Amino acid sequence: MIPDFPVALPFAQLRILELASVLAGPQVGQFFAELGAEVLKIESPAGDVTRTWKTAAETAASSEAGDASVSAYFAASNWGKQSLILDLTTAPGQAELHRLAASADIILASYKPGDAEKLRADYATLSKANPRLIYGHLTGYGPDAPRAGYDAVLQAEAGFMHLNAAGPGQSPQKMPVAMVDLLAAHQLKEGLLTALYQREKTGRGALVQVSLLDSALASLANQAATYLVTGRDPQPLGSGHPSIVPYGTVYTAANGRQLVLAVGSDGQFRHLCLVLERPDWASNGRFATNAARVTHRAELEALLTERIAEVNGDELLAELERRAVPAGAVRSVGEALAQPSAQAMLLPGAGGLRAGLRTVAFYSTGWAAAAQLVAPPTLGAHAKPVDSELE
Repeated sequence: MIPDFPVALPFAQLRILELASVLAGPQVGQFFAELGAEVLKIESPAGDVTRTWKTAAETAASSEAGDASVSAYFAASNWGKQSLILDLTTAPGQAELHRLAASADIILASYKPGDAEKLRADYATLSKANPRLIYGHLTGYGPDAPRAGYDAVLQAEAGFMHLNAAGPGQSPQKMPVAMVDLLAAHQLKEGLLTALYQREKTGRGALVQVSLLDSALASLANQAATYLVTGRDPQPLGSGHPSIVPYGTVYTAANGRQLVLAVGSDGQFRHLCLVLERPDWASNGRFATNAARVTHRAELEALLTERIAEVNGDELLAELERRAVPAGAVRSVGEALAQPSAQAMLLPGAGGLRAGLRTVAFYSTGWAAAAQLVAPPTLGAHAKPVDSELE
């Protein structure tokens, strides 16, 4: 349980300059803001491009209200920050960046290799006046590859779209969130936290480099291991699992409820069979063990599809939960966020936004979660950073 007493957030004295844009870098910036850091988002005169990335529904709503509010995409990663416009193609803009960097703890950047040097915003330049500076640099393909990185392209090139097809021979599909960007954000957080820990011992900062490609490859996990161990390319199975059955397949119950099973043990499978009133399946040689179920996947899936279509899905899920058999309903995003268990992950509304989504999903007895954050800033809302906070 989180303590009900005032405890300073762990990064309350940390000062961060965010030169990154789009998703991966800003996600890291909001992560630190949620944990108490002062985060100054430095934007070009045009602003972070995601400010313009609005869905058709957002555009229509904004037009009707005469509202130029921030986009939902921008709001996904920019709570708790200040916004300062600096034109880093000019000498005055670079001078102001250098002044701010002299007292910063961390800089977040997402320049293509070589671009930071052109703007005199690179680690070598900025760390000269601040040897304690930690500089997190995101690239698409590494510090020596000038190619820009885009999430959809990386999902394709790293194997995710191939695996995400409905089945062999079916069209590859990207995932509906920028998953590679989010994976890279987690890698950058880990690298920066490691650098902060090292700085406590050495007193010196460091350059932390993270590429979208490396982050994606590192996250292939069991799929990559399958190829490395067997030499055979894993094939797409829709939402099914290559080495566990039944796991991930979507079934539709008699009342229209869509659900998934995640049966990871033979004991769980026996309980499933009892709930479905088909105990003989558990003793059938084709299905008695997970290895057998993987071999006879199609036969078992056909039986499960037919049987689940005969029962009430909500009643089935309740009984499976009672017996500790992993299963769940397929929910929309709105339904997922409306669940009581999701409420702790929502930030209180501010700045005209009804609510925000936290990036910090862990809790500690050492500090309380941030009760609220300021709303994502409008472009250049802080013409000059608050002296007491960022100088």
